[in-house]
Amino acid sequence: MNPAHQAEQIAAILAAQQSRPGALLPILHDIQDAFGYIPPDSVAQISSALNLSRAEVHGVITFYHHFRTTPPARHTIQICCAEACQSMGAERLVEHAEKKLAGRKQGDCELQPVYCLGLCAISPAVMIDEELHARVTPEKFDALIKNIGLKNPGGKP
Repeated sequence: MNPAHQAEQIAAILAAQQSRPGALLPILHDIQDAFGYIPPDSVAQISSALNLSRAEVHGVITFYHHFRTTPPARHTIQICCAEACQSMGAERLVEHAEKKLAGRKQGDCELQPVYCLGLCAISPAVMIDEELHARVTPEKFDALIKNIGLKNPGGKP
């Protein structure tokens, strides 16, 4: 994206939100919704508009796991690692997923551990690109990633 266009979009977000009390979080959410991440170059623009230090803005971005400072992968796979999912085999599922996804092209897929997807009664739970899946076994995981078009490192689906 053109840096000037990006700066204009961020300026519009700031203009719409900066007068709100506690505007930083809504601004960060809006920027991430617009770009898929919070561009590092935007920190100075945000800090200036909100009269905060760059360190304060950076601290909030890095404190919350939801915010990212790099463009997202094409597919995001989250595996719940909370207690209920652990008791139903989530650790084994994470190990399987790491092996299955090893060697993928950079930016193709990102595996993230998360703590509670809200499907405790039907665990282990996985979310792929905002779609929840329950009772995920290694075999079901393989079928799910095949369905979203992820290929093996050798190029075979």
